[in-house]
Amino acid sequence: MIIRLSRLAAPLFGAFLGAGVAAPGLAETVKLTLLGVGDVYDFAEDEGRGGFARLNAVARAERAANPNTLYLFDGDMLSPSILSGFDKGQNTIDLTNLVPFDLAVPGNHEFDFGPENFLEKMAASKYPWAAINITNADGSPVAGLGGVMTKEVAGVSVALIPVAQDTTPEVSSSGDLKFLPTVETAIAAAKAAREGGADLVVAVVQTNQENDRALMRSHAFDVILSGDDHSYATAYDGITAYVETSIDGRFLSPVDLTVEIGADKDGKRTIAWTPMFRFIDTAAVAPDPESQVLVDAFQKKLDDSLNVEIAVTEVLLDSRRNVIRGEESAMGNLIADAIRAATGADLAIANGGGIRADRTYDPGTVLTRRDILTELPFGNATVLTEIPGSQVLAALENGFSQVENGSGRFPQLSGAEVVYDPTAPAGSRIATLKVGGADLDPDRLYKVAANDFILGGGDGYGALGGGRVLIDAGNGKLMANDVIDYVAAAGKISVGIEGRIRTVGQN
Repeated sequence: MIIRLSRLAAPLFGAFLGAGVAAPGLAETVKLTLLGVGDVYDFAEDEGRGGFARLNAVARAERAANPNTLYLFDGDMLSPSILSGFDKGQNTIDLTNLVPFDLAVPGNHEFDFGPENFLEKMAASKYPWAAINITNADGSPVAGLGGVMTKEVAGVSVALIPVAQDTTPEVSSSGDLKFLPTVETAIAAAKAAREGGADLVVAVVQTNQENDRALMRSHAFDVILSGDDHSYATAYDGITAYVETSIDGRFLSPVDLTVEIGADKDGKRTIAWTPMFRFIDTAAVAPDPESQVLVDAFQKKLDDSLNVEIAVTEVLLDSRRNVIRGEESAMGNLIADAIRAATGADLAIANGGGIRADRTYDPGTVLTRRDILTELPFGNATVLTEIPGSQVLAALENGFSQVENGSGRFPQLSGAEVVYDPTAPAGSRIATLKVGGADLDPDRLYKVAANDFILGGGDGYGALGGGRVLIDAGNGKLMANDVIDYVAAAGKISVGIEGRIRTVGQN
């Protein structure tokens, strides 16, 4: 396992750099602990590290050691995982309800099963969810979703600024919800909280490191707790402290703030603080017993249903990230073939970013239901739409538009053959395109199978929209189940690399 340690600001010089000069007449010193976590997908441990039982154990221990602890979630848990493909993330709610957060911010994966599912899971939570930059389409507040939260902790007023990733509509299924700009909205709220008398301003955000850097440079925050990038990182530049924890609760970093409450010569309240970052490898943490009982029950449920053998592969199957997002893959062909067969489509498009196991299967490997659910964990439905050839071309141009970046929009195909030039300008890369062995007719209507995520415009596939939807998400089957049924019916997998996707000059 490779763990990326990154620094987004000045190095940490001993972890006790001051955030200001201590004022004269200090009257009280308070120790606050901030424990942030995000990107926790799998309920169980992975090789003795991570998972909700260990995470809950850490949270309980932190609260026991210091009652002045705020436990904060910075996005992404309802999806993707094998179990979430069945229960749409309810397992994560059940487990986090055992040790509730003080505040949770929705990540983009909270909307993988649609906004209605998120609202249901939010209502089932024993803790508050909040995001100041999510509204209904008309700008009205989302029922049940809170805003800035001010917590009085041992005499210290802590303003929690909860902000979601503004690119969520592009990468998830958030429906008509509106997402305001992450950085600008967060900074404006932080300034308002400071002007309103907050002693400490803490951002709880789900956003990428580029936005993290912008938030840190603003110096509008005392502490930033961020998720999204799946990397462990801490930083402090003398003004703002920053933490991002790793995926699935494997590595955590509580931040202890020593806060000095005093008064200046005019009697005006002053606050000075210093941070100390702690590193916790959850491999050294014993699982929380109550949580482990629930984890074991979930595991048995999964084992009973997923360890069923369905087929043997006669070819090498490859779902590694660099392959599935950059070239034709036998695993991609298999998945695309399955949804085309399930719908009777002329062609099928499977976005590479939705194929997730990142592994190979040697010839002779026996595949189980678990293998397919691991490859397709998002719970997407198979859908069918009818659009003209001109839109098919536009959709596939989008698919190849960011191949140099390893984008998840890269298409795996069935019923179509493409030759493209990766060096040509994006939007003009396809040299030839055949459907059913014949050149694409821009005026002809084609039935296209896909998943509901890209039909809704996800990964930039807006060109798939506007057609006659023949099977919508409400009537389509779980995509993974279509693949399981297809593979089980055949009993063997023989599809290989067939030249469905080639670059110019490639034989």
